[in-house]
Amino acid sequence: MQKLRIASFNVALDRSFSGALVDEIAGAGSVQLHNLAAMVQQVRPDILLLNEFDHDGEARQADHLITFARKYLAAGEQGMDYPYYFLAPVNTGLTGPKALNGSDAPVLPQDGLGFGAFHGQYGFAVLSRFPLDTDKLRSFRRFLWKDMPSARLPALNGQSYYPPDVLAFLPLSSKNHIDLPVCLPHGRRLHLLASHPAPPIDEGPERRNSCRNHDELRLWHDYIRPGRADYLVDDKGSRGGLEAGADFVILGDLNADPKDGNGFRRAIRSLLADPGLNQEVSRGRLQPTSQGARRLRPFEPRRGPARLWTHVNGLRLDYVLPSARLKALASGVHWPAPEQDETGWFWRSNGRPARRSLGSDHRLVWVDIML
Repeated sequence: MQKLRIASFNVALDRSFSGALVDEIAGAGSVQLHNLAAMVQQVRPDILLLNEFDHDGEARQADHLITFARKYLAAGEQGMDYPYYFLAPVNTGLTGPKALNGSDAPVLPQDGLGFGAFHGQYGFAVLSRFPLDTDKLRSFRRFLWKDMPSARLPALNGQSYYPPDVLAFLPLSSKNHIDLPVCLPHGRRLHLLASHPAPPIDEGPERRNSCRNHDELRLWHDYIRPGRADYLVDDKGSRGGLEAGADFVILGDLNADPKDGNGFRRAIRSLLADPGLNQEVSRGRLQPTSQGARRLRPFEPRRGPARLWTHVNGLRLDYVLPSARLKALASGVHWPAPEQDETGWFWRSNGRPARRSLGSDHRLVWVDIML
């Protein structure tokens, strides 16, 4: 039996201006970079999705991703080699012809096609020990929100919140939705369905970000169900969803907790309950858990099982969801209890979570599947 470990980690490597992360990785580095690399080395995933990894927006320059992998992740006795990589083009910080309220002068970050102070802020990347078939990549970065049947478009006082001329260019994906095939041993292929939907925060009564998060989750739900995604057109012009019988994993910081949070929870609940997913991982005994999350309850009380939380605010936001045909062996959230945190990456001496700048406000989530 051979296992494959797949992980998703929001590494909080967003910076305040374009190029800052590139310079940081190429230069003297930071405590955060070293700590994040050590966390990855402890878990040792074969395939790793990095959310909130800044880049140039169009993913033309991946040198800093390669350097991060070689200089940090591969360093030391516990170093991990990731010879294959992919940097995803994103909508964050990219402006359309108008502001999102219909005026002529878009202003960042609020008028980005995805929220961002510059193009590529909050981007994402994939690192892998196995070849990535980028020639067969499907991307839905440019699919228009209005083209989703029965889209949950935001409204205010009975009127569409976004003017028609804005809906004519506003994509559904706040960053990107990608289907990236991985070439596994013995000719098997695994489809990584990766995204980072809009967080359902910083909105008014129109609930624009909650609506977008809902439909970004629905995109994957439709994509994996035969006959439900005939409306979807990818960025190369191909129509439809995932081929029937394909093995897949949905992963990323989905910004949706089925029990709590500001968004519309129906979308994530429906996705987790889909019979196309491995129900032991999505809702059963193999849901990723941690001892650290259990200790958060006295300080950040929330509804829902504390052991499932992946964020320091007491929310389950980060997911690795294999398809039903894949046999899951184990899972976890990399978050030790305070007395086990010898490095100080996760907890302060007063029992509060460590500062984001020492690592991340999210925790690495992993699932082992059998090949």
